[in-house]
Amino acid sequence: MTRRSTAAPAPAPTIPKIPSTQVLSRLAALQAAPTAMLKDQWRELFGKEPPPWNRAYIQSRLAYRIQELAYGGLKPETVDRLVALGEQLDGGNVVLRRIRADSRPLAGTRLIREWQGVQHVVTVRVNDFEFEGRPYQSLSAIARHITGTRWNGWTFFGLRARGEA
Repeated sequence: MTRRSTAAPAPAPTIPKIPSTQVLSRLAALQAAPTAMLKDQWRELFGKEPPPWNRAYIQSRLAYRIQELAYGGLKPETVDRLVALGEQLDGGNVVLRRIRADSRPLAGTRLIREWQGVQHVVTVRVNDFEFEGRPYQSLSAIARHITGTRWNGWTFFGLRARGEA
């Protein structure tokens, strides 16, 4: 026979309401606060451990949370509408949902790269890329055409630093 714990679950943390008069000063303080202090504020305002991400992310989420606690968050109808729009965009595909929507430049963007003294211009289109009047499915194919060697197209055109995931 196994014993079941009779201990009650830990109570949910109490998240303080922030007076609207403190919002601007708290937002300004985020800029100068050391990372350790930002993580302490995360614990206070979210009631859980901060994620292991960079300072800029933590700072931006804290700024939103401060305003949310002062002025209120999104209405449930707005959240439902955003979820429905997301479902329309990704068709319920969880893999697509995890891909950042802003990872690809907007259609019409011109990518310019100088290679061995020659300037090369690529136009981003909705479903592909145009280079020298021809469609290409990937930037890597264009980089290979230009250099004659295999390149990561995103790196070649400066959209991703070397070694970046």
